[in-house]
Amino acid sequence: MLHVPTLVANQQAPEDSVRPKLRVLLAAPRGFCAGVRRAIDAVRDALAVHGAPVYVRRPIVHNLDVVRSLEAEGAIFVEELSEVPAGSVVVLSAHGVAPAVLKEASDLGLRAFDAVCPLVAKVHREIERHHRRGRHVVIIGHHGHPEIEGTIGRLPKGAASVVSSIAEVEGLPLRREAPVAYAVQTTYSVDEAEGIVAALHARFAKVDGPSTSDICYATTNRQAAVREVAARADAVIVVGESFSSNAARLAEVASLLCPNVQLVARSNALDVGRLAQAKCVAISAAASTPESSVQAVISLLEERFCVSIEEIEAAREDTVFKRLAIANLD
Repeated sequence: MLHVPTLVANQQAPEDSVRPKLRVLLAAPRGFCAGVRRAIDAVRDALAVHGAPVYVRRPIVHNLDVVRSLEAEGAIFVEELSEVPAGSVVVLSAHGVAPAVLKEASDLGLRAFDAVCPLVAKVHREIERHHRRGRHVVIIGHHGHPEIEGTIGRLPKGAASVVSSIAEVEGLPLRREAPVAYAVQTTYSVDEAEGIVAALHARFAKVDGPSTSDICYATTNRQAAVREVAARADAVIVVGESFSSNAARLAEVASLLCPNVQLVARSNALDVGRLAQAKCVAISAAASTPESSVQAVISLLEERFCVSIEEIEAAREDTVFKRLAIANLD
């Protein structure tokens, strides 16, 4: 949906004849993906069924505005399950967890609902299948990311390795003939993943991989969309948290095509001075970023510029995941 510029009454904005003109290209798709919507809905459904408080282990998605909104509705976010009172309802994040976390929830007497994204769960099934067939699993992703921790935690220690660069592929302590399979973090850079997969094929005699890409449709589409608009803009604004993997990847992709890229979580972090010479600005948003954050950035631009907006659609998204069943277990 296109944003319709408005002026708030008594707003101290320059007249149109004074404000410099700025063309804004809105990347589409942008913002929430189906997995993020499903996870947020899971917390809200748990609150509706069980009442507040509902506990959430770690950020349900990587966006502080989303977290704060859910806190206002009665959710309590914790780092570890040991912080949750026995008998409480707890929702586990969209990034996925190791089976040990689910066991811990059971041992602590918690009513746990796993809001793992179905596309992350697909990766979990793949690596478990490769392990059963005797292959060492190489997971392409960012060390320490929650999705990677949850994925590698599904296999015995030493059965999988995490790599984030071609150099790390070269350093794997495996013989060339070792049976190897790979999986990819769902929010990883498409281009970087291709390079690392090529390095795996060069390093090992036989490499098995997923039948379809592990990188989720939303990541692929948002990277394609930002690539489309960045090539046509003087500056790019990616709206998302700095600790969000998919937001950081969008900024990286944009920076390959445009030298002036800002990654901002909210409008007050935007350096408008860096847009002073721009005639055209592109805007995209991470899969965990609410559209309200994008509109806040646009509103700020409208205060400084005479803005015209064009939405550039790189792909059409109609994916919807079935809501998580939040049963009343009493």
